[in-house]
Amino acid sequence: MVDATHISFTADDRSYFSLIKKEIHRMATEGGMDVAKINQLDLIVAEMTSNLFKYSNDGELLMGVFPNNGSPYVELISIDNGPGMMNPARMMQDGVSTSNTLGHGLGSMKRLSDTFELYSQIGWGTIVLSRVYSQPEKAKLKNDVIIRPIVVYKPGEKTSGDGFIYKKTDKYTKVMLADGLGHGPEANKAVNEAAAAFKVFPDYSPTETIRFIHNAIKKTRGAVINITAYDYSRKVWTTTGVGNISARLSGPVNFKNHMSYNGIVGHNIPNTMNDQDYKADEFNQVMLCSDGIKTRIDMARYPMMYKYDLTVLAAAIYKDHARRNDDMSVVMAKTK
Repeated sequence: MVDATHISFTADDRSYFSLIKKEIHRMATEGGMDVAKINQLDLIVAEMTSNLFKYSNDGELLMGVFPNNGSPYVELISIDNGPGMMNPARMMQDGVSTSNTLGHGLGSMKRLSDTFELYSQIGWGTIVLSRVYSQPEKAKLKNDVIIRPIVVYKPGEKTSGDGFIYKKTDKYTKVMLADGLGHGPEANKAVNEAAAAFKVFPDYSPTETIRFIHNAIKKTRGAVINITAYDYSRKVWTTTGVGNISARLSGPVNFKNHMSYNGIVGHNIPNTMNDQDYKADEFNQVMLCSDGIKTRIDMARYPMMYKYDLTVLAAAIYKDHARRNDDMSVVMAKTK
């Protein structure tokens, strides 16, 4: 089932922290994580929530379980609007603390994580990313395209009207971000029917994929959709969108906002739509956002971000631009 990729936990009340740890423990267990790895997760969550309480008034913890072709991993993202760090690398050393503690928090999180990154700016806040793999030896499989999503449902809902799915073949990778009309279960149903059609459509073309999905979801509320594919041999991105899913392509020098067609997939789409190609040597990265993310994104606000995992950038966009009154999605894809 296509749903939110991450669950959001507010981390501003110490009495709530044990409940957060129990819920993450439960989700990791149901996701098939190894018991020893779940014990590591418990310690990481305890350190993350403690840091959020100490250094932020509005800390947030995102948690997602990813099946990863039978080798599941858990992703934890700590987000705060606190004072930030002058020297993040130094703060990860044991014994360094700004709050009269032992100073083992960040260092222990790094040791317990299979992937660990910290991004911080003075006056902006801090993002901490931790991934724990059930089988770490499978963590670094070769991929032509790296894909990192953050999909969070609207506060107060129990399911997401936004949905993300991708498909990889020996010739291409194809990604879809869909936003069902409205939110809640009916919007989620539209997205899941779109995902089912996306899975079975055999060809590369994003435009033809959308036409196929359009016919498949006519009995639902409908959805706005962007489909972006990467052709390994031609080394090009191909994208088509209907409705207000924003698509932004960027490279070392250039960036371009892709224009979507007007319409609602499942109700009315243009008779004439065409695939649009972008060369990967000019645009090696794609960002897709639902309308739960504000569109005026200034990438210059995130200096040195190119050195970090794509999830850190997605979390920064979510931190600064999430509307909080709708389902919220940021999907990053990048060629190696």
